Formats: sequence, structure tokens, C-alpha cells
Amino acid sequence: MLVLAILISLVVKTFFVQAFFIPSGSMEPVLHGCDTCVGDRVLVNKLTDQMGGVHRGDIVVFHDSNGWLGHQFAPAPGLKTRFHDALTFIGLAPAASDTELVKRVIGVGGDTVEGRGGEVYLNGTQLHETYVHPGDRPTEVDFKVTVPVDTLWVMGDHRSASGDSRFHQQGPGKGFVPVKDVAGRVIAIVWPPSRVSSIP
Repeated sequence: MLVLAILISLVVKTFFVQAFFIPSGSMEPVLHGCDTCVGDRVLVNKLTDQMGGVHRGDIVVFHDSNGWLGHQFAPAPGLKTRFHDALTFIGLAPAASDTELVKRVIGVGGDTVEGRGGEVYLNGTQLHETYVHPGDRPTEVDFKVTVPVDTLWVMGDHRSASGDSRFHQQGPGKGFVPVKDVAGRVIAIVWPPSRVSSIP
């Protein structure tokens, strides 16, 4: 029974849904991860291709193939860490996001995204981003990019505390996230109990 449960959990985690831990406040207020609060555990739908792909406005978890994180979330080695890694591998514990990031999709392939005068424009139309952290402007950085095919332009909701696409334009991927690096779309907060809810 134990082996069967582990196999089922591994299959579910690999192909359908996976839990992730939010380690930073870059997506507040939608997702909590600040130093003074309990970090959210979220559930990610991995069937994005079967659900029509990634769309503007989706909150996605993606692999950090361009090195945005560096080593800032690298855990210290130890028995507890190895045990947690084993549980994470089979899907019985949330991934600690030491190689993944969570951001909101602002632009998809072919879109022109512009930050100008503190506002964000998508294909020439100003976005009205009600999800942006209270007190933040949509952007303090001016930029203008055309998103290449099969990539995404992503930004955190807590714009003043998010190292997102805006700040990696000089990096290997020029700030763009390959669609193939997307683990899936965040569909729900599953922990703590007081914050359990779906993510539209």
C-alpha cells in the first residue's frame, strides 16, 4: 500500500499537479511569502498545454534556467534537507522553489510590453493592474520590449520587491522566460488554512 501510494503521488506530481512553497514577497498581496508571515503553499496545474497554453495574467511557476536566483535560496545540506528533498521528489512535500520562480505573465510571444511614466502598456494599451501591491506603481523602470515567440515577459505583483523580467534584460535570456521552462499555472493556495482559496 505504501509503495502504491508513493507511485500514485509521483505520477500526480510529474504529470498533473505539484505543490510549491512561496519563499519571497514578490507576488504579494496575492501570494504571501514575506519574512513576517507564513509563506503560502500553492498548487500548480502542470497541464498548461492541454488547457490552451499560458495566457496573459496567469501566475506561473517556471524553472530558473537563466540564473535569476543565483544561490540566494540554496538550502544548507543536512539530514532534514535530504528527507524533505525525497518527499518533494515523490510529491508529498512542496518544492522549496530554490530553482523555480513564481511571477505573473504580462506578455506572450508577439506582444509589445512597455513601461513608461510609471505605467505598463501592452500593445499600446495601458494595463489597469488591480493586483499590484498597494503603494507600488506598476513600474519604476522604463522599458520597451517585443516578446519573442515561445517566450514570456513576467513581472511580480509586488513591483518594488520583484526581480523580474525588467531587471534581467542584460542577462542570458534578456529578461524573457522560455515557455518550455514553465512548470505550470498556479491554481490554488493550499496552506495555511486561513488562506486556502482558488487563484482565478
